[in-house]
Amino acid sequence: MSDPALLKHSPLESAHVACGARMVEFGGWYMPVQYSGIMEEHRAVRSASGMFDISHMGEVIVSGPGALAWLESLLTNRVGKLAVTRGQYTLMLDEKGGVIDDLIIYRTGELSYFLVINGACRDLDLEWMHGHLPADGSVVLQDQGNDYAAIALQGPDAEKVLRGLYPVCDIPKRNGIAPLISSEGIVPSLVARTGYTGEDGFELFVPVAHGIALWERLLAAGVKPCGLGSRDTLRLEMGYPLNGSDLSRDRTPLEAGLDRFVGLDDPAKGDFSGRKALEQQRSEGLPSRLTPLKLSVQGPPLRSHYPVLADGVALGETCSGALSPSLGEGIAMAYLPEVCRIPGTQLEIEVRGRRYAAIIATLPFYKKPSL
Repeated sequence: MSDPALLKHSPLESAHVACGARMVEFGGWYMPVQYSGIMEEHRAVRSASGMFDISHMGEVIVSGPGALAWLESLLTNRVGKLAVTRGQYTLMLDEKGGVIDDLIIYRTGELSYFLVINGACRDLDLEWMHGHLPADGSVVLQDQGNDYAAIALQGPDAEKVLRGLYPVCDIPKRNGIAPLISSEGIVPSLVARTGYTGEDGFELFVPVAHGIALWERLLAAGVKPCGLGSRDTLRLEMGYPLNGSDLSRDRTPLEAGLDRFVGLDDPAKGDFSGRKALEQQRSEGLPSRLTPLKLSVQGPPLRSHYPVLADGVALGETCSGALSPSLGEGIAMAYLPEVCRIPGTQLEIEVRGRRYAAIIATLPFYKKPSL
């Protein structure tokens, strides 16, 4: 546990305490892990709507005549194909192809971009970006991480809830961003439509002074407060990697199965940090690949760092794991040798000295039921 005096605090912390949250340290922040329980919060997002405090995420504005070229050199997929108001998932790599962070970039103007970066990576991301700024002053980098309170509204009822609270707001399409306009007045706020649960959803960015009011309005609209625990089970059911667990500077996006977010074959994408390492890795073959697994027997909830074996031989270890609330099965992700890619291949996962039968699965683990 870090020194409590050094923990960072969300502007919504008093709202979490009022809702009965259990608070924990997460990436240097004091954040809610659950309120009524992970299962209940998870199911609320799958069936109706839930909200997550994402104020620990970082917000960065990049602008200037050199912004596009600089971002192309920094990020893995082609920024230039983004139209104004559109966004995309992307990655920032070091020279060895290791993942510094995965993030969302939105184009908010002809020469301006809004980046949402992971909370635990904020300081490192900013240090990396500042260290790679062009010396000619053509790029302006503004850290606005302390200016916003941010809430993710997720679930099949999310749009209905948002339209009820913001009837004059232009609701963005998927991967879009727009001003968040309140009928009570205009404040410098944004709404983006992305998410990490597999459900429809929005990220609402409002000035810190408006954060508690937004939380309470969502609460009054029947949106369930959700913590880090259900966020993890929701994203894992979809096979979305989590930085710090599934992504790190020791792995490349090719190993993580994120090839589609890397513009190696895009003729309009120029050089970018990590490109040469990725090209070399692709030509030589991947040493491992992030692989979905699920228990084929009843077993304890899976966690990270559990050994994965084939015929008694250790192949790797889990990096994420949980009991899927939607499926009632143990699911996990692990970096395994490239040859271990055939779904249905039988393996074992060792949990506290006892081995449980598992198979290689396919993604996503969870698919929405057909109507």
